[in-house]
This record gives sequence, C-alpha cells and structure tokens, in this order.
Amino acid sequence: MKRRTFLLQGGLLSTGYALLSASPSWASTLLPAGKAGKDELYELFRNPPAIYRPFVRWWWNGDKVEKAELIRELHVMKEAGIGGIEINPIKFPALANDLGKPTLRWLSPEWTDALEATLKEAKQIGLTSDLIVGSGWPFGAEYLEGEERCQLMVIGAKKLEGPLEYEVSEFEMLKEADPTLQSPFGGRTLDMVSLKLAPAKMSSLTEVRDLSHLIGKRTYKIDIPKGKWVLYAQVKITGFMEVINGAPGAEGPVLNHYDEKAVKKYLNHMTDSIQNRMGPLSPYIRSFFADSMEQEGANWTADMAAEFQKRRGYDLMPYFPFMMFKIGSMGNAVDYDYASSFTPDFIDVLQRVRYDFDLTKSELLEERFIKTFVEWCRENKVRSRAQAYGRGYFLLEGSFDIDIPECETWIKNGIGGPVHETNYRIGRANTMINKWVSSAAHLKGKRLISCEELTNTDMVFNDTLEIQKVAGDQSTISGVTHAVFHGFNYSPPDAPFPGWIRYGAYFSEHNTWWPHFRKFTDYKARFSALFQHADMFADIAVLPPVNDMWNIYSAQNEPFPTITHPDYLVNVWEAMHRCGNGCDYVSDKVIRDAQIKNGQLVYGPRSWHTLVLIQVERIDPETTAKLLQFVQAGGKIFCIETIPYKSLGLNNWEAREREVQSHIAQLKNYPDRFVFIRKPEKDFTAWYKQIQQQYNITPYVKVDQPTQYVTQVRYQGGDKEMLLFINSNMNESFAMPVTITPELLHKKQAWVWDADTGARYRMEISGQFDLNLGPAEARLLVFDKEKKGKPYKAPVLSGTAATDIPAAWQATFKHIDGTEKTVTLPQLKDLKELADWVNFSGTVTYRTTIDVTDKSKAQWLNLGKVQGVSTVTVNGKDAGTKWYGRRIYDLSAYLVQGSNTIEVAVVTTMGNYMKTLTDNPVAQYWTNSPKKNQPIQSMGLIGPVTCYGS
Repeated sequence: MKRRTFLLQGGLLSTGYALLSASPSWASTLLPAGKAGKDELYELFRNPPAIYRPFVRWWWNGDKVEKAELIRELHVMKEAGIGGIEINPIKFPALANDLGKPTLRWLSPEWTDALEATLKEAKQIGLTSDLIVGSGWPFGAEYLEGEERCQLMVIGAKKLEGPLEYEVSEFEMLKEADPTLQSPFGGRTLDMVSLKLAPAKMSSLTEVRDLSHLIGKRTYKIDIPKGKWVLYAQVKITGFMEVINGAPGAEGPVLNHYDEKAVKKYLNHMTDSIQNRMGPLSPYIRSFFADSMEQEGANWTADMAAEFQKRRGYDLMPYFPFMMFKIGSMGNAVDYDYASSFTPDFIDVLQRVRYDFDLTKSELLEERFIKTFVEWCRENKVRSRAQAYGRGYFLLEGSFDIDIPECETWIKNGIGGPVHETNYRIGRANTMINKWVSSAAHLKGKRLISCEELTNTDMVFNDTLEIQKVAGDQSTISGVTHAVFHGFNYSPPDAPFPGWIRYGAYFSEHNTWWPHFRKFTDYKARFSALFQHADMFADIAVLPPVNDMWNIYSAQNEPFPTITHPDYLVNVWEAMHRCGNGCDYVSDKVIRDAQIKNGQLVYGPRSWHTLVLIQVERIDPETTAKLLQFVQAGGKIFCIETIPYKSLGLNNWEAREREVQSHIAQLKNYPDRFVFIRKPEKDFTAWYKQIQQQYNITPYVKVDQPTQYVTQVRYQGGDKEMLLFINSNMNESFAMPVTITPELLHKKQAWVWDADTGARYRMEISGQFDLNLGPAEARLLVFDKEKKGKPYKAPVLSGTAATDIPAAWQATFKHIDGTEKTVTLPQLKDLKELADWVNFSGTVTYRTTIDVTDKSKAQWLNLGKVQGVSTVTVNGKDAGTKWYGRRIYDLSAYLVQGSNTIEVAVVTTMGNYMKTLTDNPVAQYWTNSPKKNQPIQSMGLIGPVTCYGS
C-alpha cells in the first residue's frame, strides 16, 4: 500500500467516526491508523487529496435541474479545486427568470433519477457527496399531519384595571398570543390551553384565578376586581412554522423534532423514496446533513408536560404563563416586561422553572431527534453531519454524537477591520457557535470539524478573495478543519446575467475572480489536510454561564443570539489565544464527568490545568464538588465577575443551594488557586496578558505585544508541533516579538510551511523571533525532526536603493460586459474616486516602463495598496499573482539591463457595476435594496508603487 493512501485512510479514521460493519464504498478500503512516516504529513499538506478540499453547498434552485447541466457544473467545480458537494434542493429565487424550466418535485422519480446521475458522476470524477435532509431549513413537508407538525406554546396578555365587567372574544386572545414569525405556516391551528387572571404585581401562584372553564366560549365575560390585573391566555399553535425556502415537495410545516416517531417516519420516508428507486445511497454519499434548527422557538409536543413532571418532579403548567416571555421572529423574546411584574422571590422561582423547561426541551431534542438522526444515518451506512444548534440544544453536548459536527462562519461588512468587544458580529467571521462545536469535537476526539463557511447575504458581488481568506483564517482559529462553502448556485448558462442566485459569495464562473479561485481552495485544502491529522492543543477550560442565560433570558437562537450573556463572552477565549494559550469550552456535565489526574481536569483526550468561570452564578452542587476536588489536587480556578452561589432548578433547591455554598466556602480556603477577578472595561487582550503574568499562567508561545488582530492556535500531530498565526486586519501589518517555549523546540527544527504553494522552508529559531505579518497574512510554523531544506527568506519590505517608477500609467480596462478601453492615468488612484471608472468591473491592466541601470537596486516591486487580485508580468514574463496581503514581487529573474515593461493586471469586484444595472432585478436586490444596499467599493492599483533592492 502506498504511503499516501495510508495517510488518507488513517486521517479519516482519526475523525472519531466508528466504521460500520458494512462501510460505505468511499471508506471501504480504510485500514487501522498507524504511525505515519516522517514526511507523510508534509506530503499530504503539499498536495492534499480531494477529500480535504473545500466542499460547496450546491443549491438546486427550485429543483429546476437537468442532468446534463448538473454534470457540467460538477466539472466546473472540480476544476476550481472543490473537493465535494452538499446537494441542497431549495426554493427558486423569487427575482430570477426560470426560463420556463420544469421543477422536479423532491423525492419524485424524476428528481431521484437526477440525483442518481449526479452522484454517479461525482464519484466518477473524484468528488465526495453529501445530501441534505429535506429542503430548506428546518426540514419538514406538506404531507406532515397533526402531532407530526412543529408545535409552539405561547402566551398572550391583556392589562386591565378594575372594577370592570370585561368582555373579550376568544379570537382576540388567540390573536394576541399569535407571534409575528419570520416564516409562519398558513395552515397553523391555535388552541386555547388555559386562561388565568393574575395581579399586575405577583408574588406567588396563590394569587392567580383560573378562568379556564371559559375556554370554548366565543366571548369571555369576566368580572375584574378592583386593582390592576393581567388576563393571561396560554395558547398552543400546531404547525406554526413553514420550512424556510423549501423546494416543491418539501415545503409546508416544519417537522416536530420532539416527536421520535414523527422524526423516524420523516427520515425513513426520504431514504425509502430514494433507495427504492436507485438502490443504496451508501456507495455514493459520505453523509446526510441536517441544517441549522432555526425553529422559531418550537417548544412543545404532546407529552412535554408529562415528561417535565417525570424529569423535574413538579407540574410545569401552573407556572408556564408567568415564566414565558412574549416572543416573535425566530422565537426571540420581544418584550421581557410584557405582562405582570413579579417580586424578587417569585422572579427567582420563575427563573428556576425557566431553566428546568429549557433543560427538559434539550434532553428531549437530544434523545428524540439527535440520537434518532444519528442512528438512521448508521442504519443507512453513511455518516451524520449536522449543525446541532439553534434553540433547545445543549450547546456543547448537542454535537457529541454527530459524526461530522458543523458550525458557521459568515462574511459581513466590517470583516478585516476592528474587532468589537461587545458586539460579537463586528469584525468576526466566525460565529458564536464555532467555539462550542469545535470544543465538543475535541472533547470526543474528533478531528473533522466542518463549517458552513463564507455564508454571505450582505456582500454578494463585493467579497474579494482576500475577504474570504480573512474569514476562512478566523474560522480555522475557532477550531474548524474543513469548509463547506456557501455556496454554488445551480444556474444554466442561458439564465440571464448574473444567473440564478439564492445566496452566497457568488461562487460562479461568471465572477471576475473565478479564474483565481483555485488559489484559495488550494490554501484552504492544505490546512484541512494538516489539521485533520492533528489535535488542537488546549491547556485551559472555559465554562460560559449557559445556566444563567437559561434562567434569566431563556435559551437563545444560535448562532446569532439576540442576547449574549455576558456581552463580553467571546473576548475571553479570544484573548487567551492572542496571548499564547489555548482553550476549550466545557459544560457542567463535562466537569462532573471529568476525572482529576496529576492536578489536571481530564475529560476523554483533553486535560486542563486551569478552569475559568465566566460570570457563573448558578451551578449544580455535583459540579461544585468536582471543582473542590480539582483545586484540592492543585488545579486553578478563576471566577470572572461573580462566584457561584445559587443552585439550579426548582425541586429541592434550598438544600442544593446550601451544598453549593458549602463547597464554595471550602474553595475560598485556597485563595491562591480559587481566584476572583474583575473583567476590564475594555481591551481584554491586555487584561489577559496581565492575568498571565500576575498568576503565572504559562503560555506555550509568549507574545510580548499582543493585539486584537493577531492570534494563534497550536496543533500536535505525530512528532510535529504546529503554530498557526493569523492577522485578520486587511489594512495593517504587525511586527511583534514572539518566544517559543522549550517544549515545542526541544530537539526539533523550526519550519515555515507555505499554504499558498505547499513549499516548506527551514527557519532558525532559538527561542525568540520577530513575527511580522502583513495585512490578511498567516504564518504556519512547524517544529519537527527534519533537518535539511531551503532556508526561509522573507520578502524585503522596503529599500533605500531604489529605481524610479513613473507617475503616469497606461491602463486598459477590459469590462465584463465585453467592452475594452485604454487610457492614460496621470497618477494611480482608487477607481472609486475616478468618475469614469467608479462603476467598472473586470480586469484593469496597468503598464509602465522602468529603466534599470543597476539590477541590485530593482530586485523588489512593491505595489503598495491593491484592491483586487494582482498579476505582474515583466517583459512579457509572468512574475506571479497575489490575491491578499502585501503585494511584493521578486523581479530578480525577470529584469534586464535597460528598459523594462511592467504590467500589473488587477481583477476588480462586481458590486459597483451591479448597482448601475437598474433594469436587472437580481443585481438591484443584492446591491441597492433597502436591506442590501452596499457602499461603493475601492478597486484597482492604488499604490504607491516602489521598486528597490535588498
């Protein structure tokens, strides 16, 4: 067996996926993993197989697909460096011209035939295939009935003042309770469950008057006593939500994911329909994929109240109207002070009930949906891939059973700029959920961590390859080891420009930068191949206050919660990595199930010397007991802002709270290892650097001058130690002293592995070195026992011995509309500042000549600022293409004595041009509509351009 084949096989096994007794054909040759040869990991990095390349979410728009075009697009994607596809039927884009093409209804014989042809061709040309469950999200279908449909229990309220003889129709109370949703189902049914009258200021349930005997009357006639009161309606809505963007055949109400029988029926209907026609799917697909569960707050099923009673030990229903908030779109609370107000003691009771309710929902979703989905995948001999979050999941444990856990990284305006410390959406592409999903994978020994990456609904036509790189690098730092790009639109060649667009970064052969896209896919593939054969290192565990969130605000809709508690949550783990540590998120359950070994907290393959509690107030006594054991064994705990003092849940809470407080009192006897600290007002990076120094938290890489833009992650694989540094700022460079600890350097040679080219270069590091990262740049350092290789030579950033560059340039503008024009530019400027070219889209080729009398003074060409992909030719010879970061070219092999012709071809974005196409509804929607209005973008060669020697 070839060594290369062995590594591919071993890497697949290392993801933590247990092979089935009858494996799918794509995995049928897998052998037990063993110790790789010394250069095999590098060879894998240098030339990664297709399985490690980015996949794409492939939208079958409206299922208006034809076999010939499906096969053509497969080849287009393969040529661009895509390694796999996620087949994703979806609703046809509303503004696109469908050319009268027929729809193949989901699961119909015609649709299945198209699927079969696609899967066979993909396998033939070496692409891996995944298949989404259902269509759109969350999945459902028109044929679902009764209890099979998603359910929501909500409240409506009327504030009243008596004495008053009050009349209100049942319809009006149902209408008051009916929430304003993003995707309401027209066939939903509303049923009144309870009707109660409560004081406007409540202190206990004894003050509540039950009026449920009135239910069923068209009009409620109620005598309101003197004082201020609130009339509560508790309403159950069945089939409340419609599948978002479902294709024909998979539209209609969302499935009830709390109903195991309904889940099994739905999943089996899908596989039976397909496999009864084309045979087993396992020879052709890697996994079934469950998209994010944005269920608009689904919280009920027929036996929810009974299960709550059984699990929590008391009746939920008397408390329900008072612990619920008024909700709206995506199940988010729209009014926290909607009805009655409550005394502090009663608030505490209701918060405990709210926690118990979220706990029960999460348990049921795990038992009835996640485990059912995973088992169904195994029965069909394929893997499970899922975004196991939304609302109602355990944020960590939700991903434990999934073979390929997945998270999300988005492209938004502001990527590449300042990283906001209280608004997690600004400056970050990785979402809040990424750290949870990657930590869950680490805890279970999984190395394949998937990501719906480069999701783009804000910057369509304006995201550059450089923006995509910054977003992808941030994704990698958050723990992702494989990308599924969002996405590639099925769009026939005869579709009017710009084609059928559902969403996405416009991954299309019609995009200006498409000819260079392979450079990005190569870059991403190398990191995936490497990190799927290694383990991310973490020496610190972080416990976020999820319990407190559930108590105070209820579970949030991930990955974009309306409330983060606390608002600085992500800053803590980010600061740790910027300052040279690594961390995992953990949960109460993980802590309880962990062992204490040699002063460390150990869970599965992970171990941590330090535990950080972020503003945790509420905790189980079983957890505090384990915290006490950890500290007594020599471990260290930091409590940020608060020290736990309250128990969880309502049943027997007083006794459990005394246990918590007893454990905490004992922990305080170890002030050097149980430490209370305050958060900073700002600059969490500098704050954590100070914490490191004050409390002797040793980083594995010491960063003397950390910044919010430069961060790192450490991996270990075989005999290799790896450090990846990234700069997420697209405008600034950063140089900083960095010290590598002896544990990484011991008997090892330092190397720079170049993810752009696959080359590696020997680097001499004895401890401290100067890390210099240009805008959007990354640097991968590998420490191993290899000794021989070319030395690393960084590009020369500037020089005093220079060759003059003329101010004026000739420029040829080759527009995507087919027109071409050559002009002379007196000086270089951002094209958005030139009235004639602000709306240009295509390739601008800038030309000038330089006279070289001394080649030693003209080795390096620095283009300065460039907005777009830049390719330099010298005297007709290609000197290279750069698509991000510093645009510095080594010209030593191309220049001649005397006159030299320099050409710089810059590929621009499309957005400025698309804004001008006022008669094109697709272009206008994505660039000029109220919610998508995009600013004019910078483009072209801006400079200053300099030429200098070493």
